Amino acid sequence: MIFASPSPASARAPRAFRHRLAATAGATGLALTLAACGSTTGASGDSGAELDVLASFYPLQMVVEQVGGEHVSVGSLTPPGAEPHDVELSPAQVAQLGSADLVVYLSGFQAAVDDAVDEAAPAATLDAADVVTLQEAAAGEDEGEEDPHGTLDPHFWLDPSLMPGLVQAVADELTRLDPSAEDDFRTNAAALTQRFEDLDAQYETTLATCTQRTFVTAHAAFGYLAARYDLEQVAISGIDPEAEPSPARLAQVEQVISDAGVTTVFFETLVSPKVAQTLADDLGIQAAVLDPIEGVTEEGADYFTIAQANLEALSVASSCS
Repeated sequence: MIFASPSPASARAPRAFRHRLAATAGATGLALTLAACGSTTGASGDSGAELDVLASFYPLQMVVEQVGGEHVSVGSLTPPGAEPHDVELSPAQVAQLGSADLVVYLSGFQAAVDDAVDEAAPAATLDAADVVTLQEAAAGEDEGEEDPHGTLDPHFWLDPSLMPGLVQAVADELTRLDPSAEDDFRTNAAALTQRFEDLDAQYETTLATCTQRTFVTAHAAFGYLAARYDLEQVAISGIDPEAEPSPARLAQVEQVISDAGVTTVFFETLVSPKVAQTLADDLGIQAAVLDPIEGVTEEGADYFTIAQANLEALSVASSCS
């Protein structure tokens, strides 16, 4: 399964799902957490006031935290350990969006967040899809099937070379909101950019030596990574990690595994590994974790430690020297 060439970010994925805003008891705890995240907003330009920022899910949250440092208080609309694709929001969370100084999100990825941004009309927003050129998503599990998440692949953060553009955009927006902290924002952005550039170089050097260029994943989250480092992703399911693959799709993947000599089927941390593990068991090959870094579940882990673990897993499965 090979992705098509990148398409302009201005092409928006259709909102096939219109999630209702759920006023559930389970969301109340998150709303309270978000309410407690920050102090008085800094949109007025008061020196020393933290900017109250909401990010829609972990990779965006991480960038804002790293660039903003002590000048920002950042909350996430996706609870820790939750799968972000189909997150739902409570009315309290929508109200939080309306009172935030800045909302950083990725349009076309989380339909409930898109709807809430439209409804709450935050003072300032930064849409990552306006910063990064998103590429075409893989087709659904069967040829011609439309993926409910649309035609664009949202998982750009798995290509480290695309992240500095987002870092710069965040630094620019935070500087606009709090010019007094510009020097800190620029310094932090430069340091974070260097980390992404170093990670990209490490991936490029390591994966260039792999004799196995095909890898099999539970869902099509790794298209950017594959395109960047000249690998081929074969996904059991499409962009939606909860989609159940058909028997025909499983047969196709089994054939690819046999023809290419694939030794590992990768599964994820935030969704059930059952399909991937069953496929691996049936074929007598290994199953291992390849994390799409959509959230963090282990204490002390972050984007970079997970990316390093992913590189190690790919190196072992792909016979990299």
